[in-house]
Parts: sequence; C-alpha cells; structure tokens
Amino acid sequence: MTKSHMKSIVREAYGKIATGERGGCGCSCDSCGPGASEFARSIGYTDEELKAIPAEANLGLSCGNPTALAGLQEGEIVLDLGSGAGFDCFLAASRVGPRGRVIGVDMTPEMIEKARANAQRGGIANVEFRLGEIEDLPLEDESVDVVISNCVINLSVDKQRVFREIHRVLKKGGRVAVSDIALLRELPPEVRTSIEAYIGCVAGAVLVDEYKAAIVEAGFQGVDVTVKGSSSCIDPDTNDPMGRALLENVDPALLRNAVVSVYVEARK
Repeated sequence: MTKSHMKSIVREAYGKIATGERGGCGCSCDSCGPGASEFARSIGYTDEELKAIPAEANLGLSCGNPTALAGLQEGEIVLDLGSGAGFDCFLAASRVGPRGRVIGVDMTPEMIEKARANAQRGGIANVEFRLGEIEDLPLEDESVDVVISNCVINLSVDKQRVFREIHRVLKKGGRVAVSDIALLRELPPEVRTSIEAYIGCVAGAVLVDEYKAAIVEAGFQGVDVTVKGSSSCIDPDTNDPMGRALLENVDPALLRNAVVSVYVEARK
C-alpha cells in the first residue's frame, strides 16, 4: 500500500472511533467507558488527573502518560501530536495554567470536532485544536516549549519527517516527551501488511534503535528511549475490540517478545 493509502485508512478508522461507529478505543485500552479509566490508571494516570478532565476525552488511546514525563511548568506552550479527543491536552492545560497554552494537532476531522466540544463542555479556555498532519505541522518555527505525544508516531508513514517537524517548531532548549510503541525485533511480512495490525499501532512501529536514530538525526540532544515492557495491545486477554481484531487477524506468536511500550525524551 502507498503512504497516502495507509494515511487514509488510519484517518478513517480513528474517525469512526471518534463518532462511535467503530468499537474499541484504539491501540491499547482494555475497554471503553469505565474500562478506559481503569486502563489509564494502569499506565500511570492518577485518579486526580482523570477527575480533572472531561470523561468524554478519555478514549483509551494511550500507551503511557507523557504529561507526567514532560515535567510541565506554568506558563509553557505545549503541543500534542495526534491529540484525539483532547485527553492529554486537557491534562497539560491544567498544568501550564491560564498563562500557558496547549495546542492539539490531529489529522482526523471527527477527532478535532470531538476535542473542541470537550473543551467547551469542560470550560477549558487555554487549549486549542488544529486540523493537520504531524508530518507537516500547522505551527510556526520555534513556537512551543514542549512537544508531547501518546501512541501516535508509530502510525506515521514518515517518522523521520515527524521528528524534523518537532525540531522545527520547538524553541531552543525545548523538550520532547513521548509515549509510543516500538519493536525489539523485526515483524514478519504477514504482520507488516495487516491493516488491523497497522491501525492497532503494531505494523507501523519501528525498532527501538531505529526510533532513537530518527530523533538523533533530526538534531536532538539527550535522547533517551526507555523500554517500559510488553505492550498491552498484544495481550491475549485484552477486552479492547480493536486489540481483539488485531489478534484475530494476526497469530499472537508472531508478536511475542517483539512489541513494547516506550518512553521517549529529548531536548533541542
């Protein structure tokens, strides 16, 4: 499949998640609704954080808590790549305060619409959502202090370009805090060509060393890619319909000891 075709498939799938047409929460949650909160706690979100945001923002599209990793400070400008329904944006907004600002970018119109509605519902004024692609960010050069992202960059068809764009929009001294999916070994062709595996954040993932190299090549310093452990998206006991769809289409044995969750830190 071409890059444009893959991008269209991802946009359509996550658009259906936003509107409720497609069951499941994406690449990592155990179940939607109350189960999404339970899953969020299991990957590092606190009860206080979950209470501080509109419940409708938590679609379970996470593989970690990048807002905790980022060490956000009051007054900072934060960019969230692939912001979905606004979950991490709203958490970041509460940390940077009224003098700060959070910008969420997502390529899915339905997600942008949902995030804006959530912001209005929650009365959150210091956040905005822009329709755009993370390979071509709709922001000016050196305009943000921190870039966060949660289980999204693995879906990009051009990860090196993503990190070059991150470098472009960050101010000097700006930092990166990303939670994502990566690989410990190459996946076989039948996984790489599986649409369900791509949408499920597996087929588009790259090796940990390759991930780190793309960040270094973009010009970042202090790059650290920490493997947290096996990704929950390949857990055979998952209740996530998208996770089940992945495992129904791909032999779980092909994924064992290969797919991991990672935290990524770097500075410009």
